[in-house]
Amino acid sequence: MSDGKFYYCTKHNTVEGEDGCRAADRLGPYDTAEEASHAYEIAAERTKNWDNDPDWNDDAEQPKE
Repeated sequence: MSDGKFYYCTKHNTVEGEDGCRAADRLGPYDTAEEASHAYEIAAERTKNWDNDPDWNDDAEQPKE
């Protein structure tokens, strides 16, 4: 493994270092291998947050003034 950043390979379902598979087949970078191993959960949470962000979604509930 790399001492730098870590990635999650969606093709092989493994955590890898910077010299792993091509960028199109991986998620990241992440600071730790542990964090990279949770790439799908992190991506799902970020997507949920973006889907509900009123700055980017006209259908999201607007903050009360």
